[in-house]
Amino acid sequence: MSVTQVDVLKHVLHLQVRLFACRERLIAGTDTEALHDLRIALRQLRSLLRPLRGLPACDELSEAAAQLGRLSGPVRDLEVLEAHLREVGLNEAADARLARLQASYAGLIKSRQMTKLFTVLDQWPQQWRESGFEDQVQELSKRVNKCLKKDRKRLYSALHELLGDRHRLRLLVKRLRYNIEAYAADTCPDTQIQLKRAQSALGDWHDHYQWLSRAESEVDLQPRIATWRNNMQEAAKRSDEALARLMSDPLFSAWNG
Repeated sequence: MSVTQVDVLKHVLHLQVRLFACRERLIAGTDTEALHDLRIALRQLRSLLRPLRGLPACDELSEAAAQLGRLSGPVRDLEVLEAHLREVGLNEAADARLARLQASYAGLIKSRQMTKLFTVLDQWPQQWRESGFEDQVQELSKRVNKCLKKDRKRLYSALHELLGDRHRLRLLVKRLRYNIEAYAADTCPDTQIQLKRAQSALGDWHDHYQWLSRAESEVDLQPRIATWRNNMQEAAKRSDEALARLMSDPLFSAWNG
């Protein structure tokens, strides 16, 4: 895989435009997917920058994206819960969380982390141009390939050693999938499908796990406990099946040989 300084610059600028649009959508309150799209763009930005760790400009931008990701995570969790409660007809419980959700949006928009990200993004193109990588295609490509190989092997090992640790596997699957997409890495389409299915099922499992934890102290959620527990078990089964197919894929094994 060949990667140039211009490739990285174009991708970051594209993500900057997307992040700006997501922020404006949050400010306007125009749709319910703005925060979700913002978090996806943050993850893609961090994935793009992971192979470039150690370069000051990249480390600063990656950390700014990580900080906003950590701040926005609980807001997204609340957003998903509020939408689910409304979907299943528990409008009173949903309404009880709506004001908190709207306040969280406002806090996120005005946060130091949001301001920091866009400040660093504005400064980044010039810093990247001055990094001296314009003629170092081989070095950039080496960094990217090494990072992807490490992430592949990390997931491959975890699939054999940590199959029951869905929290850890969820993070590793997300990391590998987004890193592959960040650099358009050559990957078997079936492997990409299985990664996507596993991420979806593990995400569903994670949502229900969180909701059940909340229900221990939030009384109005307790009528959903039995249903959520069943749904969580079904999601766990789907994720295990997707991960098992990934483990048994000879191409995936060869990929990590």
